[in-house]
Amino acid sequence: MSLYNVFDIAGSGMSAQQVRLNTTASNMANANSISSSVDQTYRARHPVFATALEQAQQGREGAKVQVLGIVESDAPLNVEYAPHHPLSDEKGYIYKPNVNIMEEMANMISASRSYETNVQVADAAKQMVSRTLMLGQR
Repeated sequence: MSLYNVFDIAGSGMSAQQVRLNTTASNMANANSISSSVDQTYRARHPVFATALEQAQQGREGAKVQVLGIVESDAPLNVEYAPHHPLSDEKGYIYKPNVNIMEEMANMISASRSYETNVQVADAAKQMVSRTLMLGQR
């Protein structure tokens, strides 16, 4: 594998973790929103990743990370009986997102560390290329 492929793989990993951080931030920002109907309530979103392993198996080296899309969670919404709330429906219920703040915090820490790891891999590859070029100067 060429050292230059390492930059592509680490870059795709950083890009995927950026998507993960953005969706996690969106979930956390909307965690305390309230709605008067099930259809209007924010639902937690999660990115779906895949590696380009098929390309690697066809003779190409390295497996990049691909973001296949972002899906909404199927977990049930949080329904609360609050008849005096201005956004309550005709039955007196308000609807809150299915976002678990603790899970989102853990997800954010994991994504941040994965991003940092990809940065370290790219930096190590950069140092190897730089040292290889310095050997050629001697």
